[in-house]
Amino acid sequence: MSAGSAVKVRLKRPGWLAPTTLVLSVLGLLDAAYLTYEHYTGSTSLACSETAHVNCTRVTTSQWSELAGIPVALLGLLFFIAMTVLCLPVVWRRAPGYVQQLRLGGAAVGLLMVFYLLWAEFFKIHAICLWCTGVHIITFVLLIVLVVGEIFSHYDVDDGA
Repeated sequence: MSAGSAVKVRLKRPGWLAPTTLVLSVLGLLDAAYLTYEHYTGSTSLACSETAHVNCTRVTTSQWSELAGIPVALLGLLFFIAMTVLCLPVVWRRAPGYVQQLRLGGAAVGLLMVFYLLWAEFFKIHAICLWCTGVHIITFVLLIVLVVGEIFSHYDVDDGA
């Protein structure tokens, strides 16, 4: 390597990371959009069984279905809109480094919200919503995929030689 040649260093992420996070984000977006629609239409068409422990209507119409007056379904929709944008392939390729911290931080905050909602379902409402459970699982898996992707990322050094 000569004194004038530049060393190029770039972060290489696993090839599966961007498409996997995008698919998860879109699935979460669709689920959250359905729950938001149901919230604003009075939960009249929820496709969910109504047993003692599984009751989507009881969950989505409870006092716990809003946080500070904002429907948690809408918060979930906004979360997955943001995550979908952050997980677009073009954003993975061209965004500055801090965007990965936004992804990880956003997914971590999403998981904290999941813990709050699970607490409400199990200890306050005494019922679970299968559609909500879908959002919870997708949020958890999205965070795990982002963390694993970060672990398997590495720097590629091109010294021009």
